[in-house]
Amino acid sequence: MIWTNADKPEEAAQARSYGAQGIGLCRTEHMFREGPRLEIVRSAILVANVATRAKAKTAAGQALTAEEKAAVKQFDAAMAKLEVLQQGDFEGILAAMSGLPVVIRLIDPPLHEFLPNLEDQLVKVTKAGEAATTKDKELLATIKSMHEQNPMLGLRGCRLGLMIPDFVKIQTRAILNAAVAVKKAKKDPRPEIMIPLVGHVNELIATQTLLEAEAAAVVKAAGVKIDYKFGTMIEIPRACWVADEIAKYAQFFSFGTNDLTQMTFGYSRDDAEGGFLLKYVEDKILPYNPFQSLDPVIVQEMKMAVELGRKTRPDLKVGICGEHGGDPMSIGFCHDIGLNYVSCSPFRVPVARLAAAQAALLGAAERDK
Repeated sequence: MIWTNADKPEEAAQARSYGAQGIGLCRTEHMFREGPRLEIVRSAILVANVATRAKAKTAAGQALTAEEKAAVKQFDAAMAKLEVLQQGDFEGILAAMSGLPVVIRLIDPPLHEFLPNLEDQLVKVTKAGEAATTKDKELLATIKSMHEQNPMLGLRGCRLGLMIPDFVKIQTRAILNAAVAVKKAKKDPRPEIMIPLVGHVNELIATQTLLEAEAAAVVKAAGVKIDYKFGTMIEIPRACWVADEIAKYAQFFSFGTNDLTQMTFGYSRDDAEGGFLLKYVEDKILPYNPFQSLDPVIVQEMKMAVELGRKTRPDLKVGICGEHGGDPMSIGFCHDIGLNYVSCSPFRVPVARLAAAQAALLGAAERDK
């Protein structure tokens, strides 16, 4: 089956008109990066760590300082605004894809991506000198505190959700409340919540336990039955090796082949594609760009994960949502290892459908020999 990657209701509707049979990747963080939403996110990030620690103190029965109380108030206000905005987005997407599955990935990138560049902010504050605003100084301090040498291997994905749970809790509530609203509008929402960057089963257990409680509370309060699932993105090589353990809890797998390729090759996609990788392909060191078409070793990792996962959960649904999902050669590989669907950008859906049909016909021809 051919699904699509879509982050907005209009993208979902467009992909469905092209024949997409579901959404394989809805990137929730893309909903944060425009206009006033970005300022709301930044407001939350500025106090996220202080507010999270303060909430832990409250849960332990400890008193809060005035600064901690203010941080919690600011953080909760920003989270409440984001929850409402995201619910509106999800309502539009789920309605547009009524009767079809919609895989929604919880926040994945590191928080620094929502903040100004460290060097730019440092220059701004330095140039302003004594005239620098308190807001700009606080923003610089926050950016510095979150700076990582290798952020794509740092605090992101499920790790971020475990450190600052409110980010993923509000997203889960927004998804389920959106599904309730769409269901009450006489449509058929089918959300599937994807927990990203799981490398150890305990990360999935901890996150899923937290979020299942949120989902159950929403459904109970609404008094409406909702068809929803929890699954994970397989994008860390270690996850392929322990897919049987992960499948005990995940109801579906989706391969994030961009990160899986990065981590298996040890290449930074952002740096390599604009640098040495072009030369590697030109000089035949590599037969082709592994970020455009799946490398055979990546395919073997995926095959192992599929087989291990289905040993634990025979009906495990498995797909792919990286850029490879729209590549004809990669689609052939995905068919060979038994994936249920590939997901690609809306404009690549027609090409992907043709490639999938060709792969199915070739497979049938091989079986008939």
